[in-house]
Amino acid sequence: MDVMGDKATLFETGRFVQPSGTEPARDEMVDMGEAAEETRLALAAQSGDAEAASVLGAMLLRRGDLDGAEPHLRAATAAGDRAAANNLGVLLHQRGYPEEAAGWWRIAAVAGSAAAAHALGRHHRERGDEPAAEYWLRQSAEQGHVLGAYALADLLEHRGDVAARHWMRAAAERGHREAAYRLARALDRTAGPGEETAGDNAVVEAEQWYRQAAARGHRRAALHLGAILEKRGELKEAGRWYLTSAKDGEPRAACALGFLLRDAGDTESAAVWWLRAAQEGDGNAANALGALHAERGETQTAERWYRAALDAGDDNGAYNLGLLCAEQGRTAQAEQWYRRAAYAGHREAANALAILLLQGGDTTGAEPWFSKAAEAGSVDAAFNLGILYAGRGEEEMALRWYERAAAAGHAEAALQVGIARLREGDEQEAERHLRCAAGGGSAEGAYRLATLLDARRPPEPAHELGEIVQEKTECEEWYERAASQGHRRAQVRVGMLAAARGDVVEAARWYRAAAEAGSRNGAFNLGLLLAREGSEPEAAVWWTRAADAGHGRAALRLALVYARRGELAEGQRWADRAVALGPAEVAERAARLRDALREELSA
Repeated sequence: MDVMGDKATLFETGRFVQPSGTEPARDEMVDMGEAAEETRLALAAQSGDAEAASVLGAMLLRRGDLDGAEPHLRAATAAGDRAAANNLGVLLHQRGYPEEAAGWWRIAAVAGSAAAAHALGRHHRERGDEPAAEYWLRQSAEQGHVLGAYALADLLEHRGDVAARHWMRAAAERGHREAAYRLARALDRTAGPGEETAGDNAVVEAEQWYRQAAARGHRRAALHLGAILEKRGELKEAGRWYLTSAKDGEPRAACALGFLLRDAGDTESAAVWWLRAAQEGDGNAANALGALHAERGETQTAERWYRAALDAGDDNGAYNLGLLCAEQGRTAQAEQWYRRAAYAGHREAANALAILLLQGGDTTGAEPWFSKAAEAGSVDAAFNLGILYAGRGEEEMALRWYERAAAAGHAEAALQVGIARLREGDEQEAERHLRCAAGGGSAEGAYRLATLLDARRPPEPAHELGEIVQEKTECEEWYERAASQGHRRAQVRVGMLAAARGDVVEAARWYRAAAEAGSRNGAFNLGLLLAREGSEPEAAVWWTRAADAGHGRAALRLALVYARRGELAEGQRWADRAVALGPAEVAERAARLRDALREELSA
């Protein structure tokens, strides 16, 4: 209970200036001044000065000298000093006589002491008498007592009374840091979706109160202020507040500071703060340390920190232990940890468990875990359910889950929906989903979107070889995006478009990329380009690669090359290969060539 004094204020000692070398230490000056003031007050009290006795009693009470303070406070109280009555109540409360303390607080409160009314209100609340508590706390609050306003707000908030916000604000405006923090938290909860303008105003006001509480040393307010600033991108100031909160012992701030430092590239400093937070029981920090050691290949240390996270009540610890075991091939243990996290409601663990079961051939066991994870909001699980149903031939159910995952931004799910809409002939919906897939990084989505747009393009006039045209259509841009992600068919198509523009160098680059990645069309087209440029021997190398991969036209080209060289037997062999590979028109031409070569060989 704080010591209060309505009329009593301690005399402030002046500043003494003494010659250099003889000036006492500042603490000694204060002690000397307090001793002189105490002596003066004691003399005045002995002569019957009630106000001096009240001030002296308050001074001794603050010092913890209850025996010395009590007679002075009782003397001043008997003379009608309400501040002394309040402080006598504080003294008796500290001695363990709450009922007698309440009696003196009542006397002081009736006499108009806001501090006593606050103390009396708290006394009644501790006893469970809320009506009496509200009455006295309201008396204190209405007189402008900051602690009374806060205590009244706390009581009303406990009841769900809307008037609590008014008194919490009143206490915050008078500098009560916990009131400022709680007001900010309430405003944070008010700022929800659906009320954008009101929400934005609430966020701004919440930040102001967080800032006020943080400036007064409230560590949780500093944490929340840092989070607001980090979300807004003001990382430097966010880091300062996280640091302030972390130094005051807030483990969540230490953890957040660690992530901020990691993102800035300072992993070593991040680990220091994560360690500090983890040692204070922060599971998120323990997981972060585990991940850091796992990245370094220190699996035993990683496992220890994941277990620490689990012991701290963080289910991510079990999930991460499952991931660690799965990476090491310890499938049985991975399943055990996944199950533990999944049963605790961890949706990604449920999805991982389902994948593990599916890989083991347990489709029946996997499906309910996929469903549980998907219903809990796991986008990957929704996509995996789509794959599961598609594998069974249940296209309608598969599409339903693909659509759900696509709506949440899953690129590969959007691709599957786009393909399904193309089959149905709904090009508009197909394009919409393919754009989502392509924008989400799906190379196949970008390629299919490009082919869809390509089919709509009017035919362009042919360009002479070597004539470079810089303009590119949207479909070519999507082809290039897919090609740059390693999509072989897209690479071939980009090469063809470049060749059509007359850009031989660009065409050759993309054909070669596709061919080296195993595209037989890329190898064939690269051969055509090289042959056109007069490099038939090198062209034959790529045609051989394409023909060996099953490309009929490449085999026919090789047959023609060897026929021109006079290597009739080799030409006949490749002609036979072209007949076998097709397609029909190639097979027909190859058959004629083969027959001609056969006649030539038998002549």
